Amino acid sequence: MLEEELVVLDADSPLWNAARPLLAIALQIEQQDEGYSWHGWHKREITTFLKGLPAHCALLVGVWEGNEGGTGEEDQGMAAHGEHVEMAQPAETLVLGCVCEVIEGEVHSIRTFDALVDAELPPVAQLEPGIQHALELIHVTKKQVAPVAWALFTDKATWDEWLFTENASEDASAKGELLAALALQGRCVLLGNQTAHYH
Repeated sequence: MLEEELVVLDADSPLWNAARPLLAIALQIEQQDEGYSWHGWHKREITTFLKGLPAHCALLVGVWEGNEGGTGEEDQGMAAHGEHVEMAQPAETLVLGCVCEVIEGEVHSIRTFDALVDAELPPVAQLEPGIQHALELIHVTKKQVAPVAWALFTDKATWDEWLFTENASEDASAKGELLAALALQGRCVLLGNQTAHYH
């Protein structure tokens, strides 16, 4: 599942605050036997998924959280009349943005979006969950890391639901089915060269 000498890049990035616990969970799963499951994540299924990926590829995830108190119509009206209004934060903030490099079915490196320094990308604080930035992230990841097999873009509530929902049964494919259902509901976007196998 994880390469013995896993490389962690840009661990001082603020985005590691969300990625670090996920790596700790992956290490916990890695140390268990094949039958181990964490919140419906079965070690056997994770291993099978990774081994089914192209020999060298990347997995990319971006999770945004809505900000409270954006600029409302009242504030915009005041600004239109020349009154000073402090600009609000973007409507959504990136809280998790990471890329996992997978070689021969094992995760070899993990980096946050902060490591993807490229003229094509806006600063991380300005990344938005729209298709334009998603495609730019995929393109830059392909140039700097590897072709993207899967890219997931979603909001924090949907991410938490997918991550922590226990299976109602022992069906190990339930996580994939849940993600597909969330995508059909428009709650997340899946992109990448592996998606063709599931249409």
